[in-house]
Amino acid sequence: MNKYLIETKSLKKYFQTSHGLLHAVDDINFGISEGKTLGVVGESGCGKSTLGRVILQLIPATAGEVLYKGENVLNYGKKKLDRIRHEMQIIFQDPYSSLNPRMTVFELIADPLIANKSNIRKAEMSECVFELMERVGLSQKLVNTYPHELDGGRRQRIGIARALTLKPKFIVCDEPVSALDVSVQAQILNLLMDLQDSMGLTYMFITHDLSVVRHISDEIAVLYLGKCVEKAPKRELFSNPIHPYTKALLSAIMLPSIETRNATIKLIRGEVTSPINPRPGCRFAPRCEFSTSRCLEKDIELKEVEQNHFVACALQD
Repeated sequence: MNKYLIETKSLKKYFQTSHGLLHAVDDINFGISEGKTLGVVGESGCGKSTLGRVILQLIPATAGEVLYKGENVLNYGKKKLDRIRHEMQIIFQDPYSSLNPRMTVFELIADPLIANKSNIRKAEMSECVFELMERVGLSQKLVNTYPHELDGGRRQRIGIARALTLKPKFIVCDEPVSALDVSVQAQILNLLMDLQDSMGLTYMFITHDLSVVRHISDEIAVLYLGKCVEKAPKRELFSNPIHPYTKALLSAIMLPSIETRNATIKLIRGEVTSPINPRPGCRFAPRCEFSTSRCLEKDIELKEVEQNHFVACALQD
């Protein structure tokens, strides 16, 4: 029996451009156990959101495998993929643009039921919608309101309710709090964690905010230009970062402490290399103060340097 609910093996997604192949996701390998959260972090443009969409087959993969309960969903036909999508959902980053402005809260939450269960009775649908509204913290008096009448936090609660409508097992959370105020971010994060505990959900949580990912994740994968450079349990990654890129990211976290006001921030100098037709070697090497000729000889594989702590760095060979 597969120990992971969702797993990727050598997953790749390339886009054809006028200048060549853009390597958005390049040879990604990870697994998420049922009921756990994998945080995926990195700078904008590193391939986080593309990875989530490829896993859900919102965009087709170039190569590799996506295993759900041990079966490769990339080999599924349309009918079987439509069925499995009930169990694999997504919460989008922008809670406004992801909602139809002409639909009420009731219609937005009921829409997945109508699209996937054409014979559902009206009373059953209403019961389901009101139950979901209560579960995500939406007052029933908002049932006939429109998205433009609500604040960002309530809009995102609608997005979460929509993702839960078909009772999924796995949810890709694509930066679900980055467009919200800080106080509202905490409410949504706590809601997602409560839902995970009560419903046994499995998350892939995409974000660029390391403070957020530390709060919600069990394991963290760090991406740089389509490549995973480090992956480890949350506590291990924050207490013992190994890859130079990970160290630089962690040093940029602002801590509310007088003792850390003079802490040194590791600046990442140099230009980001192009992800189009990348040369062999570590993609972070041009910006790394520790890079040597070994870093540019060949692609660096992700290796286990400590128990369940994987790093792709020539310095660890």
